[in-house]
Amino acid sequence: MSDVPGAPADLLRSLTRAERLLSRRLGAVLADDALSIEAWRVLCLLADGQGHPMSEVSVEASLPPGTLTKLVDQLVDRNLVFRRIDPIDRRRIRAYLTVRGRREHARLDERVRASIAELGITDMGITEMGVAETSEPGTPPAANLVRQLDDLIGRLDPARQRVHADAAGPHR
Repeated sequence: MSDVPGAPADLLRSLTRAERLLSRRLGAVLADDALSIEAWRVLCLLADGQGHPMSEVSVEASLPPGTLTKLVDQLVDRNLVFRRIDPIDRRRIRAYLTVRGRREHARLDERVRASIAELGITDMGITEMGVAETSEPGTPPAANLVRQLDDLIGRLDPARQRVHADAAGPHR
């Protein structure tokens, strides 16, 4: 731990520790269904129903392509996922949840959300003056934290920076 509170090393250590502990907790929830954290990430990505290219799934699930292929093969064997050739770019393969996969994702999502809710994560933000403020009533407790982490990821990920810059339009 650094002598200076809030040092970059502290942020990295804290985020790493939180990710590992949360993964361990959710891994225990998913273990009853013999599902790994990596498989859960894949199911969550595919839950939007749009189907995603395997290359995108690999990036979002933080898995190398070969490992992802083996994992998706297992999910196909369990009838949770299926693959199809992309209708626009026939060189690409897209992955989708099966009907059973959507049901299983919804069921497990409830259990995962309940486990996270047990943590009692408060939805506190910090104003410019350093005074804590809460978010809007009715917002899920961890929503602000997730939003802040997504913002941090967007600032750290060069690919996302380009996407945001393109969405903003030409610079003047």
